[in-house]
Amino acid sequence: MKKLIFSFNLIFFATSLIAQTSNGAHNCSKLKSQINFNQSRSNTLPLEHIALTEEYDVHFYKLDIALERTSTYISGVVDIHATSKVAVLDTVLFELHGDLTINSILVNGTPSTNFTRVGSAVIVPTNFTTGDAFIITVDYNGTPPTAASNPLGGGGMSNGTSNSWGNQVTWSLSEPFSAFEWWPCKQSLTDKADSSYVYVTTNGTNMAGSNGVLKNIVDLGNGTKRFEWESNYAIDYYLIAVSVAEYVEYNVYANPTGAVNPILIQNFIYNNPNTLPYFQTEIDNTADFIEYFSEIYGMYPFENEKYGHCMAPFGGGMEHQTMTFQGWFEDGLTAHELGHQWWGDNVTCASWSDIWLNEGFATYSDYLMTTQFHPVDSVSQMADIHDNVMSVSNGSVWCEDSLNTNRIFSGRLSYDKGAGIIHTMRFMINNDAVFFNVLKQFQTIFADSTAHASDFKAVLESVTGMDFTAFFDEWYYGEGFPNYTAQWNKVNDILYIEIGQLTSLPSSVLFFTNDIEIKVNGTDGSSVTQRFSINSNNQIVAMQFPANVQSIEFDPNNWIINGTGNIVENTSIVGIDEVEKNEIIVYPNPTTSILYLNNSSEAKAYQIFNLKGQLVDSNSLVNGLNEIDVKSLSVGTYIIQIGNTQQEFVKN
Repeated sequence: MKKLIFSFNLIFFATSLIAQTSNGAHNCSKLKSQINFNQSRSNTLPLEHIALTEEYDVHFYKLDIALERTSTYISGVVDIHATSKVAVLDTVLFELHGDLTINSILVNGTPSTNFTRVGSAVIVPTNFTTGDAFIITVDYNGTPPTAASNPLGGGGMSNGTSNSWGNQVTWSLSEPFSAFEWWPCKQSLTDKADSSYVYVTTNGTNMAGSNGVLKNIVDLGNGTKRFEWESNYAIDYYLIAVSVAEYVEYNVYANPTGAVNPILIQNFIYNNPNTLPYFQTEIDNTADFIEYFSEIYGMYPFENEKYGHCMAPFGGGMEHQTMTFQGWFEDGLTAHELGHQWWGDNVTCASWSDIWLNEGFATYSDYLMTTQFHPVDSVSQMADIHDNVMSVSNGSVWCEDSLNTNRIFSGRLSYDKGAGIIHTMRFMINNDAVFFNVLKQFQTIFADSTAHASDFKAVLESVTGMDFTAFFDEWYYGEGFPNYTAQWNKVNDILYIEIGQLTSLPSSVLFFTNDIEIKVNGTDGSSVTQRFSINSNNQIVAMQFPANVQSIEFDPNNWIINGTGNIVENTSIVGIDEVEKNEIIVYPNPTTSILYLNNSSEAKAYQIFNLKGQLVDSNSLVNGLNEIDVKSLSVGTYIIQIGNTQQEFVKN
């Protein structure tokens, strides 16, 4: 990647420190891994300039630009409305690519004649103090860099022709560091503009799509039109976008429960008589997806404006706020990009290291859509996600190298492992009402702002009352995955299983402590699936199973990214006799009404706690009584204590 983009990577990295002291249908979800990102770029900005962008807050951007569908040449004026955060703001620094010419800069309407350019940095002398509002106006023009014109970088603005439909398009794609390649801006994730306008002047045969609401189409009387898009929602720099082509407009509406008005879905489709009929069913499905995601995540976050699509000839899609750009339409791709309107647009990752909050949850949105609308495909979809993660033994969801776009958008780690651990988190919570409440609460608390993964963890623990420290250490920051093995022995009606675990990268995670389901199949056709908390390697668990054992399966419902090794019978497992003699086992697990005890002669009393540690039931047991009525308990996960023995169980 070209050095200038890396420069703002470095700016972001430094200012973050200051602030903190496809081949199947669903493979289309690995969108940005299909886009040809460049590698990280070397820094040309002097270090003393790195933190200058954090000395002011951006409130509003207005882009008034001219574009055509035939080239990437751009000209126009951009207003940056901002406020000083420091007592002495003698310099305002923003970025604009060196290939673009600056014709003039105004500061509050007064020409600035002594601004300087250092690489991508534009440095404007100013004289403001804390709280002073100001407007920087930049008149500029030129041809943005492209991969063709500059092999080391480029791609913020592209031009191409669809191989399938023959339409030529000029479109932007700024994520993660390329907004400055086509417009002057502050590339800081944590400084969202409160609102933005994008006005595009173009040939009268074109249409121009962008963020927000199309307030006006002004005929300028010279064969050109100006498309005036306005958005009053907070927006991050890389989500501001424009696309110009010969389009036709096709609109549908979503009606999520609780919406004040129907939500417009505004689609700019190639002006080809065959394109819309080919994709119309898939486009129409967007309405169902908005209604479903509004139910599980909270109301569509930009309901007062719109959602929409612009077609552009690139592989996959890009979740520009309220106006996604897509190369084609199919349900998995559309659901992924729509999911980003919550996960990435409403709440944006506060650093590129936290890209999981964008891409992991968007990928899981695709999976949730599948379970809702194409349930027969959901099992294979999650299996494919897990298989991709396990195709390599290492790698964390946490993106340590946040200066490398190929790592940020790793399909295996940020997308698939990111989605996989959300699925495991849902399993650990073991209560979908609580799980989706976590997601809604997070969207509410961090609406219109940015968040770190640690912020999500805090909401997760607050809502569930559970400690997820080990989970994040192992699954988010740690690398690899577990491979389970088992030895088993059956004594009368009790099956004892010694669970072994070998991790794919022991130097990172020696042992994964998540719960696990085990399914036992009998020779008589019976089967029992039971959930166990695993606290140590070679732990022995027990369950009631009268039939002869035919086979034993780990994680039959595919909640955990894991492999399975040898599962063998061993009648001399160390510790089996002691477990048989002393351990009290409760079953079935899960249960709907009654828990049975396998060793009731040892039991004197019991206590049941919820996962917040609150006592919810207790009683004495008459010697020899082997059942406990739990019908009155709410659905959820509990811990029962009998003597010195504790066991987790699930009430369905």
